[in-house]
Amino acid sequence: MKLVVLILLAGVVISLMTGLFFLVRDRDQPDSPRLLTALKVRVVMSVILVLFLVIAYSIGWIQQ
Repeated sequence: MKLVVLILLAGVVISLMTGLFFLVRDRDQPDSPRLLTALKVRVVMSVILVLFLVIAYSIGWIQQ
């Protein structure tokens, strides 16, 4: 379980850095499709991470 959380967090951070790179690189294109794709990936991975943590808590994999 820890491995899944770490992989998703690493994916979110990598997507964040990729989005920053495309934001700086594609300065002349305000509607960069690469920047939008990085944002979509980051949002989807964050939602998956939150859902995984909620489900893991409700199943009992995570204790208080």
